[in-house]
Parts: sequence; structure tokens; C-alpha cells
Amino acid sequence: MKVRTVRLLDDAAADLKIARDFYDAHGEAVGNYFFESILNDLGELGLYAGIHSVRHKWHRLLSRRFPYAIYYDYDEAEVRVVAILDMRRSPKWVSSSLIARRRSKK
Repeated sequence: MKVRTVRLLDDAAADLKIARDFYDAHGEAVGNYFFESILNDLGELGLYAGIHSVRHKWHRLLSRRFPYAIYYDYDEAEVRVVAILDMRRSPKWVSSSLIARRRSKK
């Protein structure tokens, strides 16, 4: 089994910071728990990239502990995380956010 490098693109890193700040507002321990949970989910992508369903032209991994989705693409050597989005947002917002990221990637 090949282990790929997992790389967070700038937009995904910004998503992660916004989400952590949101949970920090409910208590620093909650923010830290969220961050560690997402890091664990991201770590698994190195092994399991490509097994997840495709949504909006990217693979989507649903976080195990929080209502967040991790959108990514991959090749033989690397997994590129393009977004970490709150699934409590409207589907229209999620869709438009991902479309904008696809355009900026070109």
C-alpha cells in the first residue's frame, strides 16, 4: 500500500483556521479537539485517498467527529486538500464555494 503526502492548499488551511476559531469560541479545549480530529482525518487520506465519493468533481471525506467535509484530489504521490467545509451551511453555499475554488485552481 502506497502512502501519499497530504498537502493542505491555502484555501483549505484558511477553512481550518476559521473552523478552529469557531470552536475556540466555545472553549479552547473544544477548538483543540476539533483541530486534532481533523488532523486525524487528514492523516488517513495518505492511505485511503480515492475511496471516497465524488462531489462537485472532488473526492469528499466526511469527518468522523464533526460536521465537516474534506474535499480533495490526488495522484500517485500526493493528496491535495482543497477545502474543509462546514456541512451545516446551505448546499448552495458549499457548491458555490467549491466552484470558486475550481476556477481559482485553473
